Amino acid sequence: MTAITTGKTPRKTPHFGGVLNNYVGGEFVASDKRFANINPVDGSEINQVAEASAEVVDRAVEAARAAVEGEWGKMSVAHRSALLHKVADGIEARFDDFVAAEMADTGKSLWQAENIDIPRGAANFRVFADMASSRAGECFQTETADGQQALNYAVNKPLGVVAVIAPWNLPLLLLTWKLAPAMAVGNAVIAKPSEDTPATATLLAEVMHEAGIPAGAFNLVHGFGPDSAGEFLSKHSGIDAVTFTGESRTGGAIMRAAADNVKALSFELGGKNAAIIFADADFDAAVEGTAKSVFTNGGQVCLCTERVYVEREIYPQFVAALKQKAEALRIDWPEDESTDMGPLISHEHQQKVLSYYQLAKDEGATVVTGGGVPRFGDRRDDGAFVQPTILIGLPETARCIKEEVFGPICHIAPFDREEEAVAMANDSDYGLAATVWTSNLSRAHRIAPQLEVGIVWVNSWYLRDLRTPFGGVKLSGVGREGGVHSLNFYSEPMNICIKLN
Repeated sequence: MTAITTGKTPRKTPHFGGVLNNYVGGEFVASDKRFANINPVDGSEINQVAEASAEVVDRAVEAARAAVEGEWGKMSVAHRSALLHKVADGIEARFDDFVAAEMADTGKSLWQAENIDIPRGAANFRVFADMASSRAGECFQTETADGQQALNYAVNKPLGVVAVIAPWNLPLLLLTWKLAPAMAVGNAVIAKPSEDTPATATLLAEVMHEAGIPAGAFNLVHGFGPDSAGEFLSKHSGIDAVTFTGESRTGGAIMRAAADNVKALSFELGGKNAAIIFADADFDAAVEGTAKSVFTNGGQVCLCTERVYVEREIYPQFVAALKQKAEALRIDWPEDESTDMGPLISHEHQQKVLSYYQLAKDEGATVVTGGGVPRFGDRRDDGAFVQPTILIGLPETARCIKEEVFGPICHIAPFDREEEAVAMANDSDYGLAATVWTSNLSRAHRIAPQLEVGIVWVNSWYLRDLRTPFGGVKLSGVGREGGVHSLNFYSEPMNICIKLN
């Protein structure tokens, strides 16, 4: 059984009560229609959230357009970058508030919120502000056959008004991952966080306001997808681009909604990521790295591993070792510094993950460990917890092999030949990420380009350089983010030709 604690009193964190309002045109805007923000640890209500109406979204679009055509759009790159640095400073000044809000919304561990989510959220503003400040453009000296001479150079212009629709698994980190480059190159933005995680986005609106971001350059609307803020933004004729991270099915709905107005789209969608472990790998490192890639954040990261392929020679030992890792995970109050895993994001998602646990059993899987719900004997029993789960014995055609679960679960299968492992890893409708564990450098270089994904980690997982291209293929996404790739999406090059003779 996975390690859990019972009867323990959680450490107190700041209470975020009241109503979380929208932020439009430099002002916080209330709404008659509200919804509850629920703590996934114990099912309690954290606060109420003002759901944006179509009229509020219209106001946000108008305010954003006015900012692009006014002060924000005319601002120098140096001034804009300095303001974004002030936003980063503001997040850090309210670090404890952001950590507490992120943990309350998601139930994630104190360690992850303090060391990954909030620091990276602040860092994104600095990184992309500096990149925009030092960005170079193309320039060509032209000489034609008939003797004409010209200078051709490109200037990068912002797209205009960008809708940023963010997910609930890494709320601040993935929101700022899009906001920072979009704003750094001069766009005005309208952010819509997930309805499950509205708190840090609202705190960010306060920080934007305090940092002196001009009215309309940053706007925030709360709500849902269909017939709510998400759909209103996707269909709005005043939106020039939509960037979205989340489920592939939702990405398809946004693409259809945006089609009539031919908006620029950037999607980072789901994954059914594979790990390939060869017998010559550093065994302990492969076990440790795979455990992280399966169970981090309760498996609620698009880059998490759900399919593990192990060379037959070490297959039994690997299954036993990963089982030991899973059962040693500490499921506890998120505020406890020793906690490894908290709840899933919501009861709705808990039921989805549990339905896959049951489906796996129905499909004939052997449950190595997990497969159910931990019991605590306290109010956490009203939360959205599930057990870390390892499966074996399913055929590659099983639904649990093909469909993304987005929970702390993996299936482990043996392979005999390199070609077989690559074929199984590629046999998926998704193509986001993969890991390869081997001490054979030639094999690593040979296999990595064969994998049908956007990123391959060799002997590591989640080792990120924010300058590199990030995104997926197939159902896992459209376009690339990161470094210059983000700046390129959020702006358009315009060529200027100056005749010299």
